Amino acid sequence: MTLLLIMMAIAGCKSQRAIIKAPIKEEGADYLMARLNEKELMFDSFEARANISFRQNRKYLDFKAQIRMIKDSLIWISFNQDLGIEVARLLITQDSVKFVDRINKQYLLTDYNFVDKFLNTSVDFGMLQSIILGNDFEYYEMAEFKASVDGGQYRLSTAGRSKLKKHVRNTSDAQRVLLQSIWLNPENFKITQVKLEEVARNSKKLEAVYSDFKELDGQLFPTKTDYAIDAAEPMEVTVEYSRIALNKEMSFPFKIPSKYTPAQ
Repeated sequence: MTLLLIMMAIAGCKSQRAIIKAPIKEEGADYLMARLNEKELMFDSFEARANISFRQNRKYLDFKAQIRMIKDSLIWISFNQDLGIEVARLLITQDSVKFVDRINKQYLLTDYNFVDKFLNTSVDFGMLQSIILGNDFEYYEMAEFKASVDGGQYRLSTAGRSKLKKHVRNTSDAQRVLLQSIWLNPENFKITQVKLEEVARNSKKLEAVYSDFKELDGQLFPTKTDYAIDAAEPMEVTVEYSRIALNKEMSFPFKIPSKYTPAQ
């Protein structure tokens, strides 16, 4: 019995030693940005089912959703109850927001500024697309990042990230300067966390944490994302994806019934 206990203790020590990871090697910002870009989710179209949990103050809402996306073009979401009955439909483009509320029989047709007001920050369409998928912002400069090691991950941080001039569409694009931190998994260089705020507003506005990575057509994709949004009334959103498909043909039906009234 004594010999057995000794052998179990030795085996336990070996297993503990096996899970201790060596410190990660420090790397420069240019190297890390290059690896990050190599590991971005590449797609023309994206489709998935999702469970969405929404929390704000004491309000808790759970939805099932269908999410469809065309890169740099549109985001379409159908929200459903457990029985598969659609309760709302949303269509976002670079310039517009369309929303149908099937419970209250109302609709909203407005410009993209609605998203900014809802999130209480300036998040353009490209940023929103990237935040949903766990990619970096594609049309922003990358030169001012500093690299460090933080909690066993790589961290890239900048106090002045602006939109590239050739992609500036309006005054707000030109004026937006972002403070941003990005954490990378040192093994696969996928983004695991993003913190974002605007210089002019001087407070944290949005945080996203990506987890449960799974392979999708030879690429890694985070099937769970937790968002913390510092809006007028702070909110937390969790999205868990399933049945994900890339580059499939899909439709984006959106029709406002004639008896629906404009939302106030």
